[in-house]
Amino acid sequence: MDRINKTFVNEFILLGLSGYPKLEIIFFAVILVMYLVILIGNSVLIIASIFDSRLHTPMYFFLGNLSFLDICYTSSSVPSTLVSLISKKRNISFSGCAMQMFLGFAMGSTECFLLGMMAFDRYVAICNPLRYPVIMSKVVYVLMASVSWLSGGINSIVQTSLAMQLPFCENNIINHFLCEILAVLKLACADISLNVVTLAVSNMAFLVLPLLGIFFSYMLILYTILRMNSATGRRKAFSTCSAHLTVVIIFYGTIFFMYAKPKSQDLLGQDNLQAREGLFSVFYGVVTPMLNPIIYSLRNKDVKAAVKYLLSQKSVNQLRSK
Repeated sequence: MDRINKTFVNEFILLGLSGYPKLEIIFFAVILVMYLVILIGNSVLIIASIFDSRLHTPMYFFLGNLSFLDICYTSSSVPSTLVSLISKKRNISFSGCAMQMFLGFAMGSTECFLLGMMAFDRYVAICNPLRYPVIMSKVVYVLMASVSWLSGGINSIVQTSLAMQLPFCENNIINHFLCEILAVLKLACADISLNVVTLAVSNMAFLVLPLLGIFFSYMLILYTILRMNSATGRRKAFSTCSAHLTVVIIFYGTIFFMYAKPKSQDLLGQDNLQAREGLFSVFYGVVTPMLNPIIYSLRNKDVKAAVKYLLSQKSVNQLRSK
């Protein structure tokens, strides 16, 4: 019984920027503005993809899923981060930490697969346009999106279950803004070899394999575009891919920037390093979802036209109501 009492943790304490009180107010304001942009921008994209018939295509269906995912991902972590920054409430329950970890991991895994599915969609549209309606039928693209969500959820259940069943020996202080899985594993007072192996397999399946699929899809797309005789056709093909490719570069670029750091840095100021990594993690969690709707609206004529149409319809309805 004593052993159980020593290993059971009721709650965790998220340090965040507790050592930098002046910065907390600044980051509260910045993250709040970014979160509002995420909610508004992604909601507009979802509404546009639902109500504008011109956007009832596989690409915009995936884009709507991506926008919904970004809202869910940020809403699982940003509100609690804002509360901790402004109210100094840094504790989170054990179940709350598990739920935050599950949602964050599930959304991240699903986004990797969705980006891969979107690359395949662009490959079929450009390299095999005549068969595009047959290959990317409604049944197919709905199934592709469903597989992405289901696989991301299953992966997150496995990783979260393995992490949260570990003993923590009353060590409940997380040097992070969130219940991020790597930060939680550092608190465990037991062998985490199984967790490390399953995380490596997960990274291969959800990071590396989709990235390889995206890479080869765009190699084939580039080869097809360069063979086109029409300059107008080449520009149009490039424009349909540029937004997705930009999002992929930002998404994977941020991940590699966060985790592909020199190991020698770990020897210099461990607490400051972890706080900095936590800050990068938070910005990764809000910057990418904030940029997605901006990129797709700025670089896509159909989305811009749909948003303008919805805004004009809203203005007309308001005038009629008066």
